[in-house]
Amino acid sequence: MSSGIDPINDALGRPLRALRISVTDRCNLRCAYCMPEDEYTWLPRAEILTFEEIAALTDIFLALGVDKLRLTGGEPLLRHDLAQLVGLLATRPAIRDLALTTNGVLLAEHAQPLAVAGLQRITVSLDTLRPDRFEQLSRRPDLPGVLAGIQAARAAALAVKINTVVMRGVNDDELADLLDWSRSLNAEIRFIEYMDVGGATRWSPDSVVPKDEILARLSGRFGKIEPLPTRDRAPAERFALPDGTTFGIIASTTEPFCGDCDRSRLTADGRWYTCLYSLVGLDLKSSLRSGVSPSQLQSAILNAWRTRTDRGAEDRLAQRERGPFVPLTALRRDVHLEMHTRGG
Repeated sequence: MSSGIDPINDALGRPLRALRISVTDRCNLRCAYCMPEDEYTWLPRAEILTFEEIAALTDIFLALGVDKLRLTGGEPLLRHDLAQLVGLLATRPAIRDLALTTNGVLLAEHAQPLAVAGLQRITVSLDTLRPDRFEQLSRRPDLPGVLAGIQAARAAALAVKINTVVMRGVNDDELADLLDWSRSLNAEIRFIEYMDVGGATRWSPDSVVPKDEILARLSGRFGKIEPLPTRDRAPAERFALPDGTTFGIIASTTEPFCGDCDRSRLTADGRWYTCLYSLVGLDLKSSLRSGVSPSQLQSAILNAWRTRTDRGAEDRLAQRERGPFVPLTALRRDVHLEMHTRGG
């Protein structure tokens, strides 16, 4: 069911439907594609939104037609009592899809409480099934915990998806094995092209494995692969193996889907970004804490969305000389440019 509210369209006709809410900028892994540096600056704890503030801002977005929420980080399970926030949001009837993205390290202990609180779906980021490679990629020896967390999520009757960032020469030799493994769990996997977002300071075009190459490799193992019908604004294009197993590919680097993007992002300290590549966000927290009324906040969000023309990934694709999106010096000046701050 939809919220029943007519969507607010941006300048390019894209509706405001999906909101990704980061609950923390902290993370317990240091994955090579997201947090490759040795040191990071964190948001001050006093600036982090309370659960009540998150709920208040969520209500404003729901009134504007948002009906899909995803909790992100950093690693969201590092936020104390997260199930409490899930329970608070789950009471909103306008939310038709309440999901969470996690690296899975802490999922085993949290899956059941999250399900009881009202979480519907969970996506686990997993880039390898090899313990030594996992430790090399994340700088942590936590693969057994992640696998246990996925099993716990399934035991808690949560719908599970797997996200795998594909990097040439790093884990692209595991594509078929990962798909085979996810098929055994009845959990759909989505292969994501390595993106040059903020924080990806080691990114280069040569490290990207494009969609067509992913499909060619998988068809070599599994046989003919058929595309499935339209993705309905979802980022993943979905495909089926001959036995009916489905999987997705998010070709956000080589075939951007900006024209269908209905997503925006709220950071843990209340800045709202209308594009993953936006350099400036709208500071909703300061307005909220200074006593600005919900109607005034709604007007500010409405005006920002109606004038939105962001096509960040397409703009990046059009560049002839393409390196990391944000230089390390700029990231150290503004933590909000980091992927782990604004959420995936």
